[in-house]
Amino acid sequence: QTVLQGIILLPVRAICIAFILLLAWLSASIATLGQPGRGFLPLKGWRRRMIQTSLSSLTRTAFFVMGFQVKVKGRVATLPEAPIFVAAPHSSFFDAIICALTGMPSIVSRAENLSTPVFGTILSSLQPVAVSRQDPDSRKNTVAEITRRALSRGQWPQVI
Repeated sequence: QTVLQGIILLPVRAICIAFILLLAWLSASIATLGQPGRGFLPLKGWRRRMIQTSLSSLTRTAFFVMGFQVKVKGRVATLPEAPIFVAAPHSSFFDAIICALTGMPSIVSRAENLSTPVFGTILSSLQPVAVSRQDPDSRKNTVAEITRRALSRGQWPQVI
């Protein structure tokens, strides 16, 4: 019976996740369409709210479809309390759960990830701090950008 369930559930889950991914891409595309100062200015107003609500909900739904149920104990720190979140060791796709639970903060990511089809659009909507592995000054520039965003008095979202 469990083999039969797996044969039925796997394609259903795959289709649901593909549909959720399509919705996330569409939401990210709409929120960043015609964005002024793309990447250099923070998203504001309806654009930021759209990213926070839709991508957070869709990410949580995707993980639920995959079989993950996450329970949060305590409360998430607000932007004035903690402009920077640290997620360690951040070596898997589980980081997306943290992003969804914390309201889709900006993230630090490899610059190459921004050019990935579909995921690149979604990632770009989070206004990441892009790290270039080819640039010798990248580490210094990344620290400077994270500091600039953390000291922006709430103009930028939290950074994870």
